[in-house]
Amino acid sequence: MKHLTLSLVIFSLAVACSGCGSNQSFVFNNIDIGKGLSALGHTQDALTEVDETAEIALGRDIATNLLGVAPLLENREVQQYVNRVGRWVSMHSERPELPWSFAVLDDNSINAFAAPGGYIVLTKGLLLTLNNEAELAGVLGHEISHVLRRHHLNALKKASGMSALTDITSVILTAKEQDTESLKLINAGTELYTRGLDKEDEFESDLMGIVLATRAGYNPYGLPAALQRLEMIHPDDAGLAMLFKTHPSLDERLNRLDMGMASGFERFENLPTAKQRFARTMAGISSKAR
Repeated sequence: MKHLTLSLVIFSLAVACSGCGSNQSFVFNNIDIGKGLSALGHTQDALTEVDETAEIALGRDIATNLLGVAPLLENREVQQYVNRVGRWVSMHSERPELPWSFAVLDDNSINAFAAPGGYIVLTKGLLLTLNNEAELAGVLGHEISHVLRRHHLNALKKASGMSALTDITSVILTAKEQDTESLKLINAGTELYTRGLDKEDEFESDLMGIVLATRAGYNPYGLPAALQRLEMIHPDDAGLAMLFKTHPSLDERLNRLDMGMASGFERFENLPTAKQRFARTMAGISSKAR
C-alpha cells in the first residue's frame, strides 16, 4: 500500500482533531499525585539536545508512514473523542505545547504507536478491547510518555551511530525536500515500530502513563486492567502478533507495574473510569474488517 502524502496526513489528522479544542467535559479533578511521583514526568537534561522543531518535523514524516499502513477509521465521533481524551491527558504532561494529534486506524490488530513531536496512532482493534475511558487514558498516557522521554529519538541515535541527538537536529533542519540522510532517519524511525523499543523504555512509559492519567483525574488502574484483558486473549491470536513482537511480555509489564504502584496510588482508586461515556462513543464501531 502506498504511503499517504504528507499533505494528506496533515489533513487526516486535522479531520480527526477538529472540534477537539475544548476539554471542559473531561475535567474531573485537577489532581497531581505529588512531588514523589511527578519526578517521573520530568524530561532529562540530556534529552533537550534535539531541537523541538526538528523533533516535530521528523515525527510528522514518521507518522506519514504509520498512517499509510491502514486507512483511518471513518468515524468522526470516535476520532474526536480519542483526541479529546489524549489532549486532556497530554495537558497534564511537561510538554503540553506540542501539537498533540491522535488518530485511530481501521485495523483489527491490537497496537498503538507514538512518533516524536506528539503524533499518536492506535488501532480500532485495540479500542475494541478497552472497557472504559480510564483504560483509554492509560494507553494514551503510555504513548504520550514515549514522546515525553524521547525514546524513539534516543533509539534512532543508537541505530544510526550518531554521536548525539544534536546530529538528528542538524540532519532534519538542513534537509532539502527529504534528502538521503533525512530519509534514512525517517525510514529508521518507521522500522522501530516493527522492531520495538528497549524493554526499560516500555516499563518506564507504562508507569509514566499511569501517572499522567491519574494527574488528569482518571482511575490509575485503567492501564493495568487493559493489560490484564489482553492476557485473556489467546497468545496465538494474530491480532496480538506485532504487540508481542515489539513489547515485553504482559506478565513482565504487569509485574513491574505492581511494584511501581505498590504505594501512592491506592488513594486514587475511586477516581472515575467514565465507562458509560466510553461505551456510548464506541457503540458505533464494528469489529468487521474492511
